[in-house]
Amino acid sequence: MRVLIALLGTVTIVGQFVGSLAATGGVAVLPVADESYTLFESAHVRPLALSSDGTRLFAVNTPDNRLEILTVLDSGKLRLDASVPVGLEPVAVALRDDGEAWVVNHVSDIVSIVDVSTDVPFVRRTLFVGDEPRDIVFAGIHGERAFITTAHRGQNSPVDPALTTAGTSRADVWVFDAEKLGRRLGGEPLTVVEMFGDTPRALAVTPDGTTVYAAVFRSGNRSTTLPTANFPKGPPTEDAGGAQAPISGLIVQHDGRNWVDEDGRNWDQRMGFSLPDLDVFEIDATARVPRQVSAVAGVGTTLLNMVVNPATGKLYVANMEARNAVRFAGLGKRGGSTVRGRFVDHRVTVVDGRSASTHDLNPHLNFDRPEGTAAERRLSLAMPMGLAVDEAGKTLYVAAFGSNVVAAVPIGALESGAYRPKRRDRVALRAGGPTGLVLDDANGRLFVSTRYDNGISVVDTRRRREIDHWALPSPEPAEIVEGRPFLYDATLTSGRGNGSCGACHLFGDNDALAWDLGDPDGSVRTVPNEYQAVTPDLSQTWHPIKGPMTTQSMRGLANHGPMHWRGDRTGEDREEGQTLEEAAFMEFNEAFVVVHGRKREISERQMRAFTAFAMRLTYPPNPIRALDNSLSGSETAGRLLYNGLSSNAALEVLLRVPSDRSGARHLRH
Repeated sequence: MRVLIALLGTVTIVGQFVGSLAATGGVAVLPVADESYTLFESAHVRPLALSSDGTRLFAVNTPDNRLEILTVLDSGKLRLDASVPVGLEPVAVALRDDGEAWVVNHVSDIVSIVDVSTDVPFVRRTLFVGDEPRDIVFAGIHGERAFITTAHRGQNSPVDPALTTAGTSRADVWVFDAEKLGRRLGGEPLTVVEMFGDTPRALAVTPDGTTVYAAVFRSGNRSTTLPTANFPKGPPTEDAGGAQAPISGLIVQHDGRNWVDEDGRNWDQRMGFSLPDLDVFEIDATARVPRQVSAVAGVGTTLLNMVVNPATGKLYVANMEARNAVRFAGLGKRGGSTVRGRFVDHRVTVVDGRSASTHDLNPHLNFDRPEGTAAERRLSLAMPMGLAVDEAGKTLYVAAFGSNVVAAVPIGALESGAYRPKRRDRVALRAGGPTGLVLDDANGRLFVSTRYDNGISVVDTRRRREIDHWALPSPEPAEIVEGRPFLYDATLTSGRGNGSCGACHLFGDNDALAWDLGDPDGSVRTVPNEYQAVTPDLSQTWHPIKGPMTTQSMRGLANHGPMHWRGDRTGEDREEGQTLEEAAFMEFNEAFVVVHGRKREISERQMRAFTAFAMRLTYPPNPIRALDNSLSGSETAGRLLYNGLSSNAALEVLLRVPSDRSGARHLRH
């Protein structure tokens, strides 16, 4: 049996029992799902690692908080040998000299160093790092330095997060000397490299170990919103009944020279700042103290993963480019623009030195047609989550999370602009939801992490087919497993196979962008929300042209009332036994038509499954609040103000408390 000891935010294995596995099909005998399971929906970044001789595969088991160790048999099939409890929500793993597996735990803000050289692998040491770590690589002259991406905050961080201070670098890479971790509890980093971005995600390292690349996750696209004013805007400016749209803000985007709106009008005179839009940072990994040496802009809006071509040294960045500068959703019956059927583009950007060139993964799509075709959907690649390059540097393997396939992309054609997708270059995965790749080029094998079922697929790269699949043990309830694909599966939920809710609601959160998604084909509606009377100055009606508003997080929707930007998914027609929030979420079904470009909404059964999944999404712990759950002086004052004290009374409380390290801290929720 398993005996576990909780220690320092992680779990160390003392005794171990590996659950029985079915002999055929590689299907695990799963434990009974816990209905109290908390769904953080932490996203894979580097979920797999392969030993240097190709005989052992290491996989993060995100929902079960474990590192799984598997043997790769001569046939290429897998056998589960050991399971090691680590921290909460592991999302990345990297090997050091085949004897240590370093596991990045996204929710518990730690790195578990697992000794995998013994008969019974165990967590040998735990490192404390910044908030929500995501990726890890080893670099340096002898690969002795570990680089870990984190946000610029957290209880383990030695710096003031300066949440309200302009110009603060908010992207951190923690660097440890693996041979000199220090005596302090939690380890002593060699340095923390601070970069002018907000929360990094993916890392990549050159073959010689001299350079590490770090990519900002939600790096943006140089768009922002001008405050509400009577700006001239393109038509239509009225709803279907002729009601004039209210005054609103305006989304503008920097085109490299000027701030312009969707119609190309120049707004430089209204902009009092610039956006650097630094996306990928280059770090000197061999300097006495590793440091940033350069940065590259114009890579993409949302940067998902990276890999270096071992033959050419070029960097490939899997990304999505948001088209949020385009106004309106809907069918566009009355003219004007619409994002329907194309609100993000899925791309690979090639970084060569300090230059970046972008390449569309879906050049076959015809956007002149109002709706997509089945043939287009079969070839589309959505949400490129994982990348791998063969040793010759000629083939780029792409794990298309939203398309349930791995694609073999010819690098020469991609870089020259001649790439066209072909069915023979795609391997469909029966489990769906591929998130990460590790390539055994010598044996013609590709190991793929599949998030929908928490499994691993083995692909024969020469014959281009799946040869084995394992579903790892998982505590997730059935409603989570069944509902997850409706957030990400672009083939199922969009007309062209190029869009999903997850493309903007990134892993159940948001994309940090503003969108102007009103629908001029709609009509003015009366506001039915019960809280309306509390604010009598609030408009009593909703106009379908709503103006720019930011993407809503899907976390924490349960028990929080009507949803969407104005609360205009009201759930007022809810069924008996259905919560207000469930009914309100069901009203989002129309988005699959007016935004995703489907001919019709998904079925009611499918939407109910999606709703059940969405209601489970939860915010991770507050990264600013003290570990003992106590409040600082300014946090106490903020809580009093939020819960009903008048502004003057709250100000008096705030002035009486001493200043604290956090400044005007705010609660995450």
